[in-house]
Amino acid sequence: MSSSDAFQNPKSLMILPFMGKFYDAFAEPLAWVGFRALIGLALVYESIAKIEAPFAQAGFVESIGFYPGWFWSPFLAYLQFVGGIAIAIGFLTRPFALANAVMLAITLWFHVAHPYGDAFLTSAGMDFLKSAPQDVFTPAALSLFKGGGTPFLEQVQEKAEMLSLMWTGGALFLAAFGGGPWSVDRLLIKREF
Repeated sequence: MSSSDAFQNPKSLMILPFMGKFYDAFAEPLAWVGFRALIGLALVYESIAKIEAPFAQAGFVESIGFYPGWFWSPFLAYLQFVGGIAIAIGFLTRPFALANAVMLAITLWFHVAHPYGDAFLTSAGMDFLKSAPQDVFTPAALSLFKGGGTPFLEQVQEKAEMLSLMWTGGALFLAAFGGGPWSVDRLLIKREF
């Protein structure tokens, strides 16, 4: 089975064969647009703060081995911003998705290799929580602050890892399969990488 066969709807395999044309002509192309928009616009949204301060992450990127930081920090910010727009509209989808997938895979590695830690509240912070009026926090919120905030940080860590994993997977999917039938690559350029 070729990769193009994976996205076909043969009538012999369908419970409602008359829906095949609808899926092929409308539902699947629309799903590609929605998926591209989700991945691309999320990249754009997350890049806005980086675009506003392009050198702000210079120290961070150097700390994970990308030298010089003054080059990599703005480069990655603009890659995420421009790449996100390109992915959303389906322009040069594969190269931009692959480049962003590599960046996102490094982000995933960072979240796994450098967890948030065990606690973020000091003993003074814990004393404040104990002395605060009972109506300031709900019982469920207070339970997240036990042990200095360990349950809260575990949730934050899990969400960071899961979001990075989903974004990396989405970008890799688009790098492998391209932007779909309703993309600038296929509709205007009539070619893909």
